[in-house]
Amino acid sequence: MTFYETLRHFADSWGLLAMMVMFLTLCAWPFRPGSKARNRAAANLIFKDSDDGE
Repeated sequence: MTFYETLRHFADSWGLLAMMVMFLTLCAWPFRPGSKARNRAAANLIFKDSDDGE
């Protein structure tokens, strides 16, 4: 087996699994229990310097 075939086999099996686990972890990260306050602060950040049109 050549080096390319070895890397291709790794990418098709364990590499794909590692990327899927990382993707699912990053998708679930904002929904963890301790992040509610930080998510709310980030959502309201665009209104920080708002003066309601005055």
